[in-house]
Amino acid sequence: MSRSVSETGDRATPVERSAGGAAVWLKRGWDDLWNHPGISLLYGVVVFVVSWVVVSSLFFFHLTAYLFPALAGFLIVGPVLAVGLYDKSRLIENGEVADFSTILRVRPSSATQILFSGVFLCMLILLWMRTAVILYALFFGFSPFPGPYELLPILVTTVEGWALLVVGTAVGGLFAALAFAISVFAIPMLYDRPTDVFTAMAISVNNVWRQLGIMLPWGLVVLVLSLLSLVSGFILMIIIFPLLGHATWHVYRDVCDLSGLD
Repeated sequence: MSRSVSETGDRATPVERSAGGAAVWLKRGWDDLWNHPGISLLYGVVVFVVSWVVVSSLFFFHLTAYLFPALAGFLIVGPVLAVGLYDKSRLIENGEVADFSTILRVRPSSATQILFSGVFLCMLILLWMRTAVILYALFFGFSPFPGPYELLPILVTTVEGWALLVVGTAVGGLFAALAFAISVFAIPMLYDRPTDVFTAMAISVNNVWRQLGIMLPWGLVVLVLSLLSLVSGFILMIIIFPLLGHATWHVYRDVCDLSGLD
């Protein structure tokens, strides 16, 4: 069973519990990734394939209006998909050997609650998508969606386009902040501790709010690396997804105060 930072004070030095902690967590995640790398890279390949299937399906079914919210929504469900990576990092942390058979037998402490959290986060993605469509309709009426290639010139050359960019970015930022706050610690916690999803999400939000100076830089790192994955055509996702998954485990171990569960 994992312990909170208050129980393991030697784990989090003052340097690590600062903005510079992001570099420390990425370094730990990188080390975990290349410790029996086949496991982590397999996760990255699976996420790469799933990402392309989702994007291709949106184009095939002429649902490109949902493309950008869907891409952004991946950030929401990412922590749920990384449970096996948390397991590998914990095994390494405990001095145990992580292999494919071990990862296939991952037994989260709150497995059903993780499934429930996945449903909850998927509902948040659907709400985000619907909000994006409503915002488009507010600024451009009920005209057909022009498609992703024609949309960019419209956004940067019209007053309505700039207004949609400003309002859409603000609203999307609110969704992203909420998703980050409720999931960044909640999913690792549900893997690590026997608790319910609402308690985990409440503790996650509380920890993020109380430690914004630490978590804002980490959220920026996640955003930048995720954008790099997108602009690379998801190729970098093969490395970046397991890197962030392993690093997230170390963020949880160093920062999240679980004293309320004791």
